[in-house]
Amino acid sequence: MNTIKILAIGDVAGPLALERLAKILWGVRKQYGIDLVIANGENSAEPNGIDSSSGKALFDCGVDVITTGNHVYRKSSAHRFLDDNEYVLRPLNFPSANPGHGDCIIKVKGYRVLVMNVLGQVYMESVSCPFEAIEKCLERNKDKYDVGVLDVHAEATGEKKTIAYSFADRLSVCFGTHTHVQTNDPQILLGRCGYLSDVGMCGAEESILGVKKEAIISKIRYKLPSKFDFAQGKIACDMAIFEVNTDTGCCVSVKNIRIGE
Repeated sequence: MNTIKILAIGDVAGPLALERLAKILWGVRKQYGIDLVIANGENSAEPNGIDSSSGKALFDCGVDVITTGNHVYRKSSAHRFLDDNEYVLRPLNFPSANPGHGDCIIKVKGYRVLVMNVLGQVYMESVSCPFEAIEKCLERNKDKYDVGVLDVHAEATGEKKTIAYSFADRLSVCFGTHTHVQTNDPQILLGRCGYLSDVGMCGAEESILGVKKEAIISKIRYKLPSKFDFAQGKIACDMAIFEVNTDTGCCVSVKNIRIGE
């Protein structure tokens, strides 16, 4: 059986998380025999969002494709970076005229891997239908890929799983990002599509969403304005490994891992 191993990395929260990935990721690739690394980088820049500096740092760490989410346009300096980089994605269901693109095809061990990024609608900002965006993307790339991978950046686990099941017959991997909390539901849908509701986060262990906990408590408990600064301290990196049979396009195993300091 010929396989490729895909590593998904949860939302990378800030410069310290980037530094930690720079120390461990090439070792992780070697240890687990990883062929393709996909990381969500929409919070990799300070104070959040993504820019050319944090994007380059992710690539230097050993990331092959960067996905994003609702914070992708937080920094105007990122717009050209999104346009110029084939392997940096913004959600497919933002307006088509927006900077960047929502999918790419990358060669891995001679196989064509289609990577897509989409934004959910439940408890999120208003965007177009993710189902329609995925459908159009798959149709546009028909017969152009061997393995299909989707990052669903969304709040609600139910919406993520609904999207995954809707396209499980045409995808090999579907994972969720955005909540910064790793879920414990790795499974294979319809005997084909590897799934995890949320990969989690690379960020400070003693934090909320990678942010100083006092800032989040002030915002949610007391409804006071609060500056969201990234927390300091030990960094934990949440990841998931999907092994895909390249002869059938079916995922054969899913494993979520956490690497602390």
